[in-house]
Amino acid sequence: MQVVSARDITEHNQTQEALQIRENSRRKQSQTLVQLARSKTFQQGNLNAVLREITETAARTLLVERVGVWLYNEERSKIECIDLYDVRTKEHTFGNSLLKTNCPAYFQALEEERTIAADDARNDTRTQELFESYLSVLGITSILDAPIWLEGRLVGVVCHEHIGENRQWTLEEDTFAGSIADFVTLAIETSERNVVQEALRQSEAQFRAIFECSSIGIGLIDMKAQIVDTNVALCEILGYSREELYGKRFIDYIFTERGDLKLYKQLMSGVHTDLKRTSRDSLQPSEHQQQLAERHRIEMERRCLHQNGSLVWTHISVSVIPGSNGEPDFFLAMIEDITERKQTELKLRASQEAAEAASRAKSEFLATMSHELRTPLNAIMGLSQLLQQEIVGSLNEKQNEYVNCIYSSGEHLLALINDILDLSKVEAGKEELLLSSLAVSDLCNYAMWTVRDRALEKGLQLTHEIDKEADICIADERRIKQMLLNLLTNAVKFTPAGQVSLVVKKVPQGITFTVSDTGIGIDSNQFQFLFEPFKQLDSQLNRQYEGTGLGLALTRKLARLHGGDVTVTSTLGEGSQFTLFLPNPVHPGDEADKTDEGADFPLSSLFSSSPAIPTNKTILLVEEEENTATVLQDYLHTIGYQVKWIDNGNDFLKQVQNLQPDLVFFDFQLVEDVRILNLLNILRQEPFGEDLPIVMMTFSEPSEEEITKLPGNANDYLVKPIRIVQLESILMRYLS
Repeated sequence: MQVVSARDITEHNQTQEALQIRENSRRKQSQTLVQLARSKTFQQGNLNAVLREITETAARTLLVERVGVWLYNEERSKIECIDLYDVRTKEHTFGNSLLKTNCPAYFQALEEERTIAADDARNDTRTQELFESYLSVLGITSILDAPIWLEGRLVGVVCHEHIGENRQWTLEEDTFAGSIADFVTLAIETSERNVVQEALRQSEAQFRAIFECSSIGIGLIDMKAQIVDTNVALCEILGYSREELYGKRFIDYIFTERGDLKLYKQLMSGVHTDLKRTSRDSLQPSEHQQQLAERHRIEMERRCLHQNGSLVWTHISVSVIPGSNGEPDFFLAMIEDITERKQTELKLRASQEAAEAASRAKSEFLATMSHELRTPLNAIMGLSQLLQQEIVGSLNEKQNEYVNCIYSSGEHLLALINDILDLSKVEAGKEELLLSSLAVSDLCNYAMWTVRDRALEKGLQLTHEIDKEADICIADERRIKQMLLNLLTNAVKFTPAGQVSLVVKKVPQGITFTVSDTGIGIDSNQFQFLFEPFKQLDSQLNRQYEGTGLGLALTRKLARLHGGDVTVTSTLGEGSQFTLFLPNPVHPGDEADKTDEGADFPLSSLFSSSPAIPTNKTILLVEEEENTATVLQDYLHTIGYQVKWIDNGNDFLKQVQNLQPDLVFFDFQLVEDVRILNLLNILRQEPFGEDLPIVMMTFSEPSEEEITKLPGNANDYLVKPIRIVQLESILMRYLS
């Protein structure tokens, strides 16, 4: 009997077959990873191309329908698909996104797990949040997701998506998915490194191009002051080739000056301290290099020696450049050729010095001319006024006519001198304004009164109108009167018939004074010459109308000094309109409103020729110029005063003590002598001189600030040439 033994090996065969399949899958996965590791696409650094290769290879290896790479956005609020490969269509797409707030469990699992192997994605707690909005729409039943980590930070995920019946992921597949994520990390790192390297290459190329093409000389110098590298511009500045300069001492080509050692110490001082501080504060190399460059730089102008022996003026900027270890490594010298500029500066300086010398000479000439002209004018105007007063006897009609002509000519010459000096002072920037609150009505009354007689002589109608809101203006009192008088005098002068008007208005930005006339008018083509000094528009006007053309030039300069201006509109043959604009002050003064200089007594008394006769009043006259003294002494004697004249200040205190005068007229020129100035100061300390009125006689009207600085605590001033009206106002003020 034959016995046959049979055993069922189906299960064994199935097991062997399964083992063979797993082995084949493992071998295939290994081959895939080796293939990716050797891929040239990785070396090229094109991230998109690498991701396409990774997704395609992973899909073929794991036999899934879709593989996608998703990365976080900058805000880390969502992940976005940057590449998705679909096996069925063999196409790559991108653009889907998944909000973190909608799937908190899924995002938390990515942070905590090496992979998410969801065999049943619908019911897996980690992935079920994705089912309704994403998985079910595409028929995805199982997913195998591997987080992408970069430098210890989660940056995204690789998603392997299975469509059809649920799929159980094996351990090998789980490990493979993690490796695929690692390859994505490697691809991102390679791409970023290539970007940095490319940027560095471009930066180096750009730097080299700038270095070579710069018009400014650039030299790299080591810590021993030896030249390491130069550009073409520096070679041209010094006249040597790059090879000739290499290794040479940089300072051998520069003319050093006293103090250069101190500059070098200043450049290097604190470098090591700063390096330690930046290291302690954990600053990046680029940050502390920038800080060092800003903190440790010196600039200077030095002459350099050219190869041909000539000298080249240069502007040199030297900075410290730290090395990779943070220690000072090089000096960077930027050298600019400024020879042409320096030569121009020297020429300009010479021109400026010449101009300043000419200006000083002009000022000295004007001051001398003023003094020399005013001295004879004192006699001319003073004696002619005495003749007008008929103090030494009656004059016939023709003699009166001659005397009046002499006096008016003296007035005209004095006005010309004053205008020239004022214009010179303003142009030199030496004019200082004393701003105060002024009553507009008083200013207008003063100006209209001054030009009234001349207007009446020509039969002109003279009017003025003041806006109710324009009651106060802020200006220098003396200068605004001068500006208004210049405009009104011009209007009267160039108006043969008709009217001249002054209209004052308040405007948002300030106040305007408009002088209108019905005179000869001005051609608009001539406006550009109106405000030039010593300029009349038509040579015929020089013969028909007196004047130098200084008035308008001075008026505009004074207006602009106030922050305002003078503008003009005119029609030839019909008339002109000049507008003086003064702006609202930024910080108006708090001074009380000021009125006319003679506000302490009636305005009409300024023009009176019959002052009150004094009783036993004594005046001491201290004046070195004989003609001025004669005029004052004769007139004061005539109207009843006792006058004692001395021509110097040496006996001043003795004369005051003996005479006990009621008033002193003192020549301001004498106080330039320090001894005389001390005598004036001593006088105020004596009982007999404490309250004695002292009036200084000056060649020009002082400003308010200058008045306060008059020597000896002077009470007032009198301007030469002395006018009878001014003299009478002083007498009435202190002796009435």
